[in-house]
Amino acid sequence: MFSMAPQEPPGVPEDTLPENLPGEAPLGLLRIENVDPAELVQLGRMLFFDPVLSRDRTIACASCHRPESGFADNKALSFGVGGKQTLRNAPSLFNRAYGRSFMWDGRSKTLEEQVLLPIENKLEMDLPLDQAVERLRSEERYAKLFEANFNRLADRQGLALALASFVRRIFSADSPVDQFRAGDRQALSPAARSGLWLYESRGGCWRCHTGANFSDEKFHNTGVGVRDGVPEEGRFQVTLKEEERGAFKTPTLRGVATTAPYMHDGSLRTLEEVVEFYRAGGNTNENLDRSIAPIQMSDGDALNLVAFLRALSE
Repeated sequence: MFSMAPQEPPGVPEDTLPENLPGEAPLGLLRIENVDPAELVQLGRMLFFDPVLSRDRTIACASCHRPESGFADNKALSFGVGGKQTLRNAPSLFNRAYGRSFMWDGRSKTLEEQVLLPIENKLEMDLPLDQAVERLRSEERYAKLFEANFNRLADRQGLALALASFVRRIFSADSPVDQFRAGDRQALSPAARSGLWLYESRGGCWRCHTGANFSDEKFHNTGVGVRDGVPEEGRFQVTLKEEERGAFKTPTLRGVATTAPYMHDGSLRTLEEVVEFYRAGGNTNENLDRSIAPIQMSDGDALNLVAFLRALSE
């Protein structure tokens, strides 16, 4: 069980990212069309690390999407203003430029739509968007930057575009796995190579964690969050399709070694626990994805699979 007691605000981490963020997708990822200009990305970056967008100015986007934790949170559930606890684990922002839908249940169709939701969410930043816009208009530095980027005063659309433009520049790629696939046979350790073989064969991981970004961007019920055989609503909350009850979006495996804890509820603390969860076939419920079943593997196989996952983060 997770504690619902109010906690101290998580604080705002320092921006230690490289001064110049990549403008094109690194090795292993597809090109991105119409890359946003650096000036707009810089505005979004400032906003991402600025607590100005929270009601009491105690947290920023970066408080829950921490760069040192793969732009995820190192807690199972995050804490918003007033120490209120969120309902789901803060997922990594790596490679969201390739997203087809956003949030664990896919309720947002665009990144511009998604980046605004935490600002108004009462369990997160708890600041109505009209008040957020007024704050930005009243601060001279932001007033100037919005005028320079949009030739108008700060507004919801500009705020969304700026934040989304920054998030689109958050990449994880050019890993040893990419280098191995590009022909460098020495890029992976023997254990990681064995893990890759398991991943792509009888492990069946590729069925959902597929493609250049290791995610099909679809929704699956794996049994995470099932209590007494009953799953959480998940995707059902959006589509009202009973067969999608308990289904959550497949996260990317890029940078996965840095983004613990795992799953939409943060219930699995380590990659070893994640592998054991799938090794056992998830948690039984009537909507369990048909691709989820116990996997025959030795303890050594499990360690090799973890080695492969770690190689996606180096």
